Amino acid sequence: MARQKIVAGNWKMNKNMEEGLSLASEVIHMAVDELPSSQGVSLVLNPPFLHLSAVRKLIPAGKGIYLGAQNCHHKPSGAFTGEVSAEMLKSLPVDFTIIGHSERREYFGETNALVAEKLNLLLEKGIRPIFCCGEALPIREADTHLAYVAQQSTESLFHLTAEQLKQVVIAYEPIWAIGTGKTATSAQAQEMHAHLRAHLAGKYGVEVASEISILYGGSCNPANAQELFACADVDGGLIGGASLKSRDFIEIAKSFPNK
Repeated sequence: MARQKIVAGNWKMNKNMEEGLSLASEVIHMAVDELPSSQGVSLVLNPPFLHLSAVRKLIPAGKGIYLGAQNCHHKPSGAFTGEVSAEMLKSLPVDFTIIGHSERREYFGETNALVAEKLNLLLEKGIRPIFCCGEALPIREADTHLAYVAQQSTESLFHLTAEQLKQVVIAYEPIWAIGTGKTATSAQAQEMHAHLRAHLAGKYGVEVASEISILYGGSCNPANAQELFACADVDGGLIGGASLKSRDFIEIAKSFPNK
């Protein structure tokens, strides 16, 4: 079975309500006009929490466009001022939620165990997690990046059943390439994606691992997307800065080869 091709736009903490609705509307109209269903590309819009309900109303059914959140809390409910639960996200509903993003890990101290708690809640509510993993520059330079990312996935994913794992999308983030203008070469991206898939296969078998979509999440843009998406184990992108420009985002989505 062919893996799902996904381009997810992570808007991060950008765009006020008017700007966000304008961006979402532009992306949706371009996608409907320019992305044929035969191409099989799924788009996921991940705006800030404030925008979710309004963007939900703009997304047409059956067009391969989905709504995603950027995070959720690791507890079902409670006295956690300012936080958003998986149950709240389900009530919109959202289709996907990003967890374990490198910025959450770095700025908010999120651990692999905590990310696993979030993942469990999302799966319980029928929301597909986009699980982020990746290494900082010192880890890459020490040549321990393969083992480091494998450990992240082991500690956050390996408690799942095979059927649960099939609902998870993985996003590999070379942290040294996020917001720096640097990009992992296609060979570096393919090496890590293949390593992740092999690591999953060691636990769940080749058949299950071959069904998991693994996205590249490091400064992907219209100029490099085609080369990255041509890699055998790269199934799309988790797009940051380029997702804030509707034309760039759609051009990235149009970059998949027939493979």
